[in-house]
Amino acid sequence: MNLTEGQKQIGKDNFRDVIEITRRDFLGGAVAAGLASGVGLGSLYFGYGRSVGNPLRVGFLGTGDEGSVLLGAHTPDYLQVVAIADIRPYNVFRAFHGDSSSPSANTARPGLMAKYGWKSEDEARKNVKVYGAYEELLADPDIEAVVIALPLHLHAPAAVKAMRAGKHVLTEKLMGHSIHECKEMSRVSRETGKILATGHQRHYSILYDNAVHTIGKAKLLGDIHSIRAQWHRGNLPGKDSWKPAMPGDEGSLKKLAGWKKELENAKPADIAGLQKKIAQAEAQILDKDVDAAKFGYLSMTLPDGSTRAPLEELIRWRLWNRTGGGLMAELGSHQLDAAGIFVSAMRGDGTKVKPLTVTAVGNRSIFPADREIDDHVYCMYEYPAPGYEEDQNKKVVVTYSSINGNGFGDYGEVVMGTKGTLVLEREQEVMLYKDSAKDTRVTVAKAKDGAPTLDTTESGGSKTAAAAGPGGEGAPPSRGYTEELEHWAWCIRNPDPENQPRCKPEVAIADAVIALVSNIALANPSTRARIDFKPEWFDIASDETPEGIAPDVNRDIYRG
Repeated sequence: MNLTEGQKQIGKDNFRDVIEITRRDFLGGAVAAGLASGVGLGSLYFGYGRSVGNPLRVGFLGTGDEGSVLLGAHTPDYLQVVAIADIRPYNVFRAFHGDSSSPSANTARPGLMAKYGWKSEDEARKNVKVYGAYEELLADPDIEAVVIALPLHLHAPAAVKAMRAGKHVLTEKLMGHSIHECKEMSRVSRETGKILATGHQRHYSILYDNAVHTIGKAKLLGDIHSIRAQWHRGNLPGKDSWKPAMPGDEGSLKKLAGWKKELENAKPADIAGLQKKIAQAEAQILDKDVDAAKFGYLSMTLPDGSTRAPLEELIRWRLWNRTGGGLMAELGSHQLDAAGIFVSAMRGDGTKVKPLTVTAVGNRSIFPADREIDDHVYCMYEYPAPGYEEDQNKKVVVTYSSINGNGFGDYGEVVMGTKGTLVLEREQEVMLYKDSAKDTRVTVAKAKDGAPTLDTTESGGSKTAAAAGPGGEGAPPSRGYTEELEHWAWCIRNPDPENQPRCKPEVAIADAVIALVSNIALANPSTRARIDFKPEWFDIASDETPEGIAPDVNRDIYRG
């Protein structure tokens, strides 16, 4: 992060050398032949089957921004989307037609029609049932499993009801809105025997897995002592992705009128694109007729004195504490998950290392008082390093910042060890440096004992680094969405205590504890000095939680 292009190219080539060593056996022989025949890399790399034979019949609860990304990432050989549930016409439209707001949005959210080759929405609806309330979908006996991409406060109710209805569950991150809810979800999974996975996709990123190998097995970085992570967004008032337009507002109507005007004199090549934008805009306006209060959304007086209607809470749910979890739940949880993966890699025994303490400050310095969440958060964590039990000075310090306003640096992680530094950017690029010599060419050589080691050479003359993604040479790396869905389906189709998602409840609850305890530190000035993490908070069987509410799987929200 914040490197020159020359430094980045050197670092990419360095990591490419690591890829060649750590994956040499994997990419040889039969696996290489498999790739040539078009088999996806995820199943071969992570060791699950190439298909599940009979695709899992899945329903999607919530088809908004994240739900539509997961729809676009699923593989029909592993799971078949047979139903969706969403109370917003706009989301239902995008689930079928994809997102035409930009080329990148359409790549991430191509829609079910493009995914399955259906020519019209009518044809698609013959294959995919459409429900409003998610409870209606859960009553469908044809559905074996559900993907939950609802607002955060609904993760636990939907997951518990789904498992009790006999369905397996994959829920988007964060696992739940509170730790007692996460424990309730986990306990119901154990009681019902239904698989519960959480979508922290870095557990299925091949680049991140190779980074883990670099740290834990190859030990090319030496002893990790510091990790710096950030997610900075150029998000400003008036251009706030978490405050999307309300249906029928002046700006939306003006855009729609403009596209219709353009269509009157459009060139033939532009007509189809404009028609898609118009249809999507008209679907978004239909949301104004949704009775959000009927589905539990509330009105309230905002900090600036204005009034928010239930429909606004539905559409802009990330802005308020009742429905969302702010920057730490939406962004920080991903990167603290990654930090925990890196720290755990040093142990080499598969143990999920938990943080010891968190110190946090936050503020709302850019946006007006039309929300409850911070727009800047800064957190510092202490993790135990190997040998901490004998010497409590042995710690890894993780610093994290998530800010809106100036997006300089974008997002990623910098992992610093005694022998080298690993830089990961945007889940797409990984760069490796020896010591702190960012401008020095590094190659991977063999030490006298045959183990890989970093060797410095003169800068310059480096080859172009090809991405090591699921598509092979030069293809963009997978972010892990496809692999997490495939493996979840494979675990369900191959029931065995050993076949568990990589982000199962025991793993996912740790990420939730970190994010939600950070929010407690941010919200309470008296505790900002430091909060010590308690082991009981991470224990599904323990009734102790950081919010002080004991888990209860029979709460009213789980009925009906």
